Amino acid sequence: MSGARTSSARWSSRRRALDTAACQLLRLGLAAVTGVLLARALQPESRGMYAVVATTAGITIEIGHLSLQQSQIAFWPDVAKRRALLANGLFLGLLLGLVCAAVAFAANLMLPLASPELLALALLAVPFGVAGVNLNGIMLLRARQRLVNRAWVLTGLTQCVPLLILIALGKASVTAVIVCWALSTAAPFLLFAAAIKLRSLRGRMCLARRQLALAGRYHIGRTAFYLLLTVDVLLLSALASPREAGLYTVAVAVLSLAAAPAEAVRQLSLARQADADGDGARLATTRALRLNLFAVTAVVAVLAAAAPILIPLVYGPAYAPSVAPLLALAPGAIMLALLKPVEQFLVRLSRPMTMTAVAIIGLGVNLVLNGVLIPHWGAVGAALSSTAAYTLIAVIELTWFVRASRTAPRELVPRRADLVPARSG
Repeated sequence: MSGARTSSARWSSRRRALDTAACQLLRLGLAAVTGVLLARALQPESRGMYAVVATTAGITIEIGHLSLQQSQIAFWPDVAKRRALLANGLFLGLLLGLVCAAVAFAANLMLPLASPELLALALLAVPFGVAGVNLNGIMLLRARQRLVNRAWVLTGLTQCVPLLILIALGKASVTAVIVCWALSTAAPFLLFAAAIKLRSLRGRMCLARRQLALAGRYHIGRTAFYLLLTVDVLLLSALASPREAGLYTVAVAVLSLAAAPAEAVRQLSLARQADADGDGARLATTRALRLNLFAVTAVVAVLAAAAPILIPLVYGPAYAPSVAPLLALAPGAIMLALLKPVEQFLVRLSRPMTMTAVAIIGLGVNLVLNGVLIPHWGAVGAALSSTAAYTLIAVIELTWFVRASRTAPRELVPRRADLVPARSG
């Protein structure tokens, strides 16, 4: 009987892994199709306007969730708190999202980056986006991976399908595209809310205060890193033009394809990095770094070589100038792929403020370089700034890892043996 239960558990685990992988691929495909549809429906300037609005709303969501998921993980072992954690995630998400949306709208009135009307449409989805992030964390803690997978797919479908219909009808304006974005952002919340009993939810204020106090230790660093990845679009629109922002987003979208193998390596390495002893975690991390360096470099090289033909063919001739920022950003994409595996090891050292400081340093360098380079080189300047910032963070964290784990730098160089699957157990 024990053997049968073990076999059943293994099959269930494999089925969940396959389901997750399939949903990730579908989500990636929908995102790629959506990107192409946006480029075809909107010229670079209009795409840039859309990117500024969506980026501003996305940053608002990132700030608004206050990394509450970290506190959910910390308090989850206490079974008596689980229902309250769910309620707090829902209610705090809606409240904080509403407050942050109002602040973002007011800030845009004082320092206009986007049309107030267009931004207001996107900000309507922010409370649902923030609450959706919190509920997503709870569903993962409840092991409801299939529900989370459906939410991922629903997000892609809710944006891609209406956009396809709008293009077919000739109605794909910037306003309509932003409405599609807002609907796709709110969709996961609606799915999660339908799966829980809202009437019986009761939050706990004292628990909420403890959650916010704990989550705040992680949130500054997470927000700084998110801004590092996204603020270029806002700076391009402010310091150059929406057209440059539109060209840059296409370069980023194409290079984001290289994140697929990096994410796969990260997920496959996480269990060994978290569960193994010090040396086992070190070996798992070095192998993950070598695999990422090999796989991502190969993908980025192919994308860079194909970009002069691929971008005008797929996105349209108007986006041919996106090739130059793509080439400037390519080395940065490789460096970015190295960060997640090494950070998964560095978390074991329990020094969250040090990791926060590294993210803030990278963001500071990015902002300064953008301020200098964007007025002269536009999207290429933003790409060079990002590459420099990503490289700096990668060098700092890799050096930290090498010293903390006593790893020889040569162990990070890819080798032929890495292409052979590691034997388990």
